[in-house]
Amino acid sequence: MTTSGGGMTGSEAGDAIGARVLRKAGWRIIPLLGLAYMTAFMDRSNISFAAKTMNADLGFSETIYGIGGGIFFLSYALFEIPSNVILARVGARKWIARIMITWGLVAAGMLFVKTPMQFYAMRFLLGICEAGFFPGVILYLSQWFPKEARGRAISRFYISGPLTRVVLGTASVWLLSLDGVAGMKGWQWLFLVQGLPSVLVGLLVLALLPGDFRSVSWLDAREKAWLAGELEGQGTGQGVGQAAGQAAGQGGGHQHHLLAALRHPMVLLLGAIGLLTTATYYTFTLSEPRILASAIGLALPQVGYLVSFAGLLGAAAMLFTGWLSDRSGNRVRFLFVSTALVTLAYVGFAANLGPVPSLIAYLLYVSAWGSVTLSVWMVCTDMLPPRDMPVGTAMINTMSQVGAFLCPIAWGMAKDATGSFHAGFVGLVGLEILALVLILVLARNLARRRPA
Repeated sequence: MTTSGGGMTGSEAGDAIGARVLRKAGWRIIPLLGLAYMTAFMDRSNISFAAKTMNADLGFSETIYGIGGGIFFLSYALFEIPSNVILARVGARKWIARIMITWGLVAAGMLFVKTPMQFYAMRFLLGICEAGFFPGVILYLSQWFPKEARGRAISRFYISGPLTRVVLGTASVWLLSLDGVAGMKGWQWLFLVQGLPSVLVGLLVLALLPGDFRSVSWLDAREKAWLAGELEGQGTGQGVGQAAGQAAGQGGGHQHHLLAALRHPMVLLLGAIGLLTTATYYTFTLSEPRILASAIGLALPQVGYLVSFAGLLGAAAMLFTGWLSDRSGNRVRFLFVSTALVTLAYVGFAANLGPVPSLIAYLLYVSAWGSVTLSVWMVCTDMLPPRDMPVGTAMINTMSQVGAFLCPIAWGMAKDATGSFHAGFVGLVGLEILALVLILVLARNLARRRPA
């Protein structure tokens, strides 16, 4: 609709300004953070490809590997909230850069591991270094993108996880083939080459990641006013510095907001859902190449290509979920459906009906799991008040990582005791069913809060 003079109405002008803001912010923020998440995902997951030869070379049992794989998530959980509070105080740019540089150095240092205790220590240290990265990014994105565009923004950042599989699958096979070059094992080359890029990306974050939107030069006054109005209208208009004043301030206010965030029913419920679903995801991920080789009958190079293809499929599904979730506004529906699909995939692996059914189960799994965790974070940023966001997002991720610590240990012990992955998959199905029950409780609570 236009005015009598042929110009745009105020609503149309606002829409045009909003489109420009989101486009500028999207291009300047999301690719850089996505690249950072790719290196993080690779450094925490590449031991799944190293496991077969590393375990054989170092004499590690499945239980030792499970403890080492899971202990990363213990230290990650312990330091999650302190890290996110520091991020709110010093700013996302400096703290995310620090996180990336230190975790890259530790990830590369995994090549020196010789004993189980060294394995545990390095994985524990890696978790300390990476703690706070993911919830910090979620907090940062919530202060740049209004609710109506947040699902797409988070999904475009989050697809870096499945897209990393494209690189991880093919690159890991090639790096493992370097066994013996320069006197190093293939798994040592894998840790070295896949760890150091995090350091370089950390330096890019330090140089390029924007601070608060009010201070950037590439938004004009009208664009800043539009974004401030949109965020403040949703209760999220404060910048990182203001969030620090509320969530990490001094004296009684700090204590009040910290405890309020930790007691918030939405934080506890989303944290419990995250605990169950993340536990199953990372347990599967840490053994993924060996599961595929056993269930489908593939050699390691073929497993790498399958993992790479699965990354593209998962990224497409995640983008679709973010787009459709923004259009419908019903985040919980997508959370329930995607969790149900992951449950069916685990049932398929537990049934062990043969190569083709197992391949179908795997493709179902990679298509659905990213939408599970994406939906958890979309609900979180929609429902938590701004003062609870720094601690609340960290608490949800902390609870999630506790599950990722415990479950791989139980999985490894079950594999050592039975000689197969069957009992482990039965356990994963049970955890997913519990998650589905909690999602129904979440849907009921949200329905009660919604005004008539």
